[in-house]
Amino acid sequence: MADPLLDDEALAVALAELPSWSMRDGGLHRELVFPSFTAAFAFMTELAVVAERLDHHPDWCNSGRRVTIDVISHAAAGVTARCMALARSADEIAARHL
Repeated sequence: MADPLLDDEALAVALAELPSWSMRDGGLHRELVFPSFTAAFAFMTELAVVAERLDHHPDWCNSGRRVTIDVISHAAAGVTARCMALARSADEIAARHL
């Protein structure tokens, strides 16, 4: 069973707490540029461990120093509490590598 979607009010509150994220194609979106490819890859490696623990995996792309992340619950077709938890973790991990 899919996690419940956040309603519009909960989503607005959550996005206010995550100013680096925006909505794109029904999910959360963030683009980051790290000081090096190694820093970008280290970020992705750390976040992969969190994503596995949450059983919630991002759609992402890495090109050199740039990482693009899209987080959506495909099962629920939108943003859930687990999406927000993954986005918060991404911000915390990114802060250590940027």
